[in-house]
Amino acid sequence: MQDALRRFVADMATLPQTVSTVGIAVAFGLLILFGLLALTTARGRIRREALAEERGRDLDERLAELVRLQAETTGRMRTMAEIFGTRQSDLARGLSERLDGLSHHLGDTLATQGRATHENLSRLAERLAVIDRAQRGMAELSGEVVQLRSILANKQARGAFGQGRMEAIVADALPADAYAFQATLSTGGRPDCLIRMGQGAPDLAIDAKFPLEAWTAFHEAADDEARDRAAQGFRRDVLRHVGDVATKYLLPAETQDVAFLFVPSESIFADLHEHFDDVIQRAHRARVVIVSPSLLTLAIQVVRSITRDQRMREQAHVIQAEVAHLLDDVARLSERVAKLQTHFGQAARDLDQIAVSADKVERRASRIESLDLGTAALAPAAAGPGEPVLPFDRTRLAGE
Repeated sequence: MQDALRRFVADMATLPQTVSTVGIAVAFGLLILFGLLALTTARGRIRREALAEERGRDLDERLAELVRLQAETTGRMRTMAEIFGTRQSDLARGLSERLDGLSHHLGDTLATQGRATHENLSRLAERLAVIDRAQRGMAELSGEVVQLRSILANKQARGAFGQGRMEAIVADALPADAYAFQATLSTGGRPDCLIRMGQGAPDLAIDAKFPLEAWTAFHEAADDEARDRAAQGFRRDVLRHVGDVATKYLLPAETQDVAFLFVPSESIFADLHEHFDDVIQRAHRARVVIVSPSLLTLAIQVVRSITRDQRMREQAHVIQAEVAHLLDDVARLSERVAKLQTHFGQAARDLDQIAVSADKVERRASRIESLDLGTAALAPAAAGPGEPVLPFDRTRLAGE
């Protein structure tokens, strides 16, 4: 555009001087128009350049912002990747720890369940063994019941059974020299047991034979009439046996004025007291006491206490003599202790006197050590003229 203006100005300069004022004005107007156009074009170009420059700056800023955002995004992505990696490792470690803990807990649970199962099986085996032993015991008890029934059915066997039970009770409670089985009395009678009371006291007789046939018939009676007949027979047999015991075993000055009739069953003893109280009373009047195993045990314990007291009384004189000797020994011991105490007192006084003498010797030695034994004291002639000669102070060496 500037080149065009310069060419226009050059063309205008070549115009003849005879161009009129109108032409000059027109030319000047055209010049102004071209100047305005050039100015407008320059301003537009400047504006476009400024706009392009501004757009370039905006583009650069946007590119820088994009680069910054990309860098931030990259850093955030890296940070997120690191966080994800850390979280993944923590998650893996946590899962591993959880799995290890679960495995350990599962192992402990299985071990505990195994031990509990083993203990339960052991207890079950023990209980089965107890049940087995109980079954064997029940079988043995059933056999013993059958055997007992057969024993009770036989009179001789029944007597041997009662005799054996009575002997077991007596032998368990008394020493061997306090009783005798099947001993013979002066009349020729042989009670099943004699309990020796000691100190010349009469012996206590025990009979273990008891009539059970009538009692069995009494319990097995089918109707009241048969039951009454069996009761009468049982009462008659018991009273007869009580009379035999009183006649054979109650001997003055040889046996006690009371004898025991042993019943080997607590149920028979209870039936006697429940249904045959008159038999019990008549036996008491005959001085025959019907005893069950528990009552016989109690009576034997009482006899044992009595015999023990008797033996203690028999040995009382020995104990008294020993106590007298013991008192003499205690008196001699007291006398000797008194003498020894006197000797200890004299020795203590001698030790006190020795301590007093040692104290005096120590004080005298300290006084001697504190004396001034210099030349002036030991050589009086060496004193100066006009000075008195001090005599040796013996009073300082005098003790108490």
